[in-house]
Amino acid sequence: MANRINPSILAADFVNIESELGRIRSADLVHVDIMDNHFVPNLTFGLGMVERLQQVSPLPLDIHLMIDDPERWAPGYAEAGAYSVTFHAEATTEPVALARRLRQIGARAGIALKPGTDVAPYLELLPEFDQVLVMTVEPGFGGQSFMESTMPKLVQLRRAVQKTGLDVWLQVDGGITAQTIEIAAVAGADTFVAGSSVFGAENPAAQIGLLRERAASHRHGAGNLEL
Repeated sequence: MANRINPSILAADFVNIESELGRIRSADLVHVDIMDNHFVPNLTFGLGMVERLQQVSPLPLDIHLMIDDPERWAPGYAEAGAYSVTFHAEATTEPVALARRLRQIGARAGIALKPGTDVAPYLELLPEFDQVLVMTVEPGFGGQSFMESTMPKLVQLRRAVQKTGLDVWLQVDGGITAQTIEIAAVAGADTFVAGSSVFGAENPAAQIGLLRERAASHRHGAGNLEL
């Protein structure tokens, strides 16, 4: 199983975004946080920015929608060519229908869970998704500290994926560093969003390599899912 490192451009230099993307060419995907100042108390990018990123990015785009009414807006990001589009469970009443729509357009469909959201109702829906994002901070701001209290949720998801044999990526987002990535990898994550720890590094490529190495050396297994 491959581990994926997806740097979040929320921590990049927006004025020099194209050159910033060039600094993370060794990553797997570019994580793009879309915030609307309604679902979360912050405002970032919109569809126009993503369309432009799609044109210049050397890597596929991993869109994370922290917005209200994703049924209305999410398909547009898939139509723009995003590789993956993740919306929040808390923002939608029809997650399965939306996921199927995204897949129909051609994007991978993901669902995100806030730290306080129970994972149990979504375990039986796993076949409908390509990715589940477990937020390891409260969504809305970069630079927050990793919440280890979210790891039991990740363990439940990994066990369910192993039991069913599904190809569902388990992503974590928030406070991912060379230290916390080990905790998340042991708990079952295979896809890691890292913002400040990558773009704040003197050598982002070396940091991506370190994160990948740490995740691989602490990869989960049936014997260590004991959280």
